[in-house]
Amino acid sequence: MFLDIATITLVSGRGGDGCVSTRREKFVAFGGPDGGNGGTGGSVWLEASKELSTLLDFRYKRSYKAKSGEAGGSRKKTGADGEDIVLRVPCGTSIHSLEDNRPLGDLLEPGDRVQVLAGGKGGKGNWEYRNSRNQTPMVAGEGKDGSQIQVRLELKLIADIGLVGEPNAGKSTLLSVITAARPKVADYPFTTLVPNLGIVDLGDFTSCTIADIPGLIEGAAEGKGLGHEFLRHVERTRALILLVDSTYESPKRALDVLREELIRHGNRLAELPFAVVVTKQDVLDESRLKEVMDEARQWCMDNGGIETLMISSVARKGIEPLRFLIKRMFNYDYGSAE
Repeated sequence: MFLDIATITLVSGRGGDGCVSTRREKFVAFGGPDGGNGGTGGSVWLEASKELSTLLDFRYKRSYKAKSGEAGGSRKKTGADGEDIVLRVPCGTSIHSLEDNRPLGDLLEPGDRVQVLAGGKGGKGNWEYRNSRNQTPMVAGEGKDGSQIQVRLELKLIADIGLVGEPNAGKSTLLSVITAARPKVADYPFTTLVPNLGIVDLGDFTSCTIADIPGLIEGAAEGKGLGHEFLRHVERTRALILLVDSTYESPKRALDVLREELIRHGNRLAELPFAVVVTKQDVLDESRLKEVMDEARQWCMDNGGIETLMISSVARKGIEPLRFLIKRMFNYDYGSAE
């Protein structure tokens, strides 16, 4: 099961109490306080792991508490620190405070980690409280309580190019043709219920990752269809490919719907470079295909798109030009473009 949002409660460990102790030993001329400090409570860390691809583990356990530090001992012994908790999450996981939506970290690469909560400090033993006026203090500090926070984990797949289109536009079929991915393909809407990733071989020892997300329909921002939930998985991409079915009565209207939903979702999606790909080339006759292509090409030019192509994933038509387009989009330095 794919799970890309989870809410969990994290608690850091309490610091250990300081110790009250006095030294009383035979043949030792001077005694006095010798109580040690308490140990520091365990902290809570999150770490990115390439071995995970979903947040499913956090569906069954939603509360995590680090160990408390141990109390100090006599002979100035400091108590042991509480053991830290390190929770592993998939690469691409962002962390936000549930209370105020404050970002706490964004874990992209394997090994990236962030300390969400620090453990409570240990209390001081009476050895630390001695002074010239009170040489034998009989007090010690209490350990500080740990902190608690509720966080929201959001998994955003890390991909180079995103495929966006209405249901049955041919996204999953295309992904299965240009990559080794095997997403579910069927002739009914919303076949894709979870995002899929595939790797495209671009030649010259270069490859890029393609993300296929569930279809967008008009009104997705209000929760129609599968809503906007899965658009987060193309937020990290360098560019988008907008797929439109050639059998639609008005390709322009379908593209307008996609554009509007991207704008309403926000998070720079509407600002990403994009190309338009018209699918199912093998279904229509040449005259109708020309009308559709002209309409799609004009829309692409009017909205600042990179290029417009027509393909048939089933008949394997236009696939090589598409690979070349993907390579161009992958290698293009968008940061230097004006």
